[in-house]
Amino acid sequence: MKVNTDKVVLGPFLDLDGFMNVCRAGATVEFSEEYVERVSAARALVEQWAAEERVMYGVTTGFGSLCTKAISSEETAQLQHNILESHSVSVGQPLPVEAVRGIMLMVLQNVGQGHSGVRIEILEMYREFLNRGITPWVPGDGSVGYLSPEAHIARVIEGNGKVWYQGALEDASEALAKVGMQPRPLSSKEGLALVSGTTSPTAFAAIAVYDMINAAKAADVIGALSLENLRGTLRAFDDRICLVRPHSEQAQSASTVRRMLVDSRIVQESQRLQDALSLRAIPQLHGAAKKTLYDAKQTVETEINACSDNPVIWTRAGEEDIISCCNCDAAYVGIEMDSAAVAAANLAKMSERRNSRLIDGSISGFPDFMVANPGLNSGLMIPQYAQAGLLNEIRVLSSPATIDNTPTCNMQEDYVSMGYNACRKAMAIAQKLEYILAIELLADYQATCFTEDWPQRASASRAVYEEIGRSLPLIHEDTFIHGYIEHLKAYIHTGAIIDTVSGLIGELK
Repeated sequence: MKVNTDKVVLGPFLDLDGFMNVCRAGATVEFSEEYVERVSAARALVEQWAAEERVMYGVTTGFGSLCTKAISSEETAQLQHNILESHSVSVGQPLPVEAVRGIMLMVLQNVGQGHSGVRIEILEMYREFLNRGITPWVPGDGSVGYLSPEAHIARVIEGNGKVWYQGALEDASEALAKVGMQPRPLSSKEGLALVSGTTSPTAFAAIAVYDMINAAKAADVIGALSLENLRGTLRAFDDRICLVRPHSEQAQSASTVRRMLVDSRIVQESQRLQDALSLRAIPQLHGAAKKTLYDAKQTVETEINACSDNPVIWTRAGEEDIISCCNCDAAYVGIEMDSAAVAAANLAKMSERRNSRLIDGSISGFPDFMVANPGLNSGLMIPQYAQAGLLNEIRVLSSPATIDNTPTCNMQEDYVSMGYNACRKAMAIAQKLEYILAIELLADYQATCFTEDWPQRASASRAVYEEIGRSLPLIHEDTFIHGYIEHLKAYIHTGAIIDTVSGLIGELK
């Protein structure tokens, strides 16, 4: 889970890790020679066709249902400016910095396929925004698939709007001046290309699926800790079980738990025939969730490396054409994220049930709510309430967005994917899942207060608890628990818990 923060070169295939290196870890971006060549070739065609006054959607015509309205060559630059001004209508709270960085990176990927016709100088502006830490202020509410957030970002090229720079929100023109950059006017097709495509949904989906996969791996680890604390059996994790139901993800989760607890005398000496489903079904439920998440990852990586513009400039096989299409539709990533939301909800509900067993003294054998002198102390009673509240939010957010349809643009866009909302809510679900897992992990850690079997525990379990113990003391009486939850959430979010364990048992799959 360690991230390379050096640089990412665009041109070759960009995988999910490389994407996250830029949008989250701050890696700088460079263009390959191939990237520059294909962008420049497409631009040359747009300029040629514009000079010839060829009919091109969004270049010599209006947009949407106004595609029958002709635009003269003298009006081309004004048209591209107008689209940014008129489309910047998303509202509400601003998107997180990493999400905006992800959108800009997706614009570079989308346009950089060489089928859009934007000047390389314009793409260099986005590259420098990423490399110099200039992040446009982008309100996040009110998009059906794309357009509005992208328009807020693109306005910065012309020196308009606001940006975050060095921790402060300021006028775009002032921030550009501080780094020696000059605003640029847009030319033919550029305004349209910068706002068109699945750039915002794909950026959100990439962040969400990255965090969900990380959380699913952490759930295997935390589930193993709970199994050990509840003195469960490893019978249900036997590799022969997976051979007769050969889903690879089920086998991987079972393998993680077995390797985690291979030297645990507690589970080795368990006399139970079988455990409750929240323990016994870890391979099956976690495996099914992982299957969905890895399917989503494959789709997202395909979309990261695709051209989702409209119209598309075709320059292959000796042909030159401009084709109106709907590659800008976000159904692929939207449907995947609606599915990923359901997968994350299932991981969350299992974690909450395991935590409930841990803090219930009649089931676990530990003091109620994992605290000495319960009554005077509430212990871990209320963190489970937080789990219940978070789980309710996840269930609400897991209602699919892509099944909705509200026609727009005077019925020209009579079907709308709603992929933007599907992908955006997936990011929120991923965070809530991490918190739910963090609360289960807190109960696992606290359980060590009440046992004298430290030498009998698995070495991987001890490593996790020792790492947590470097920052958090065990709870002996009621204290400010919020800080515990945030710390453990970060331990999960950064992948540090996976690093702790994989250093002992090998890669987690």
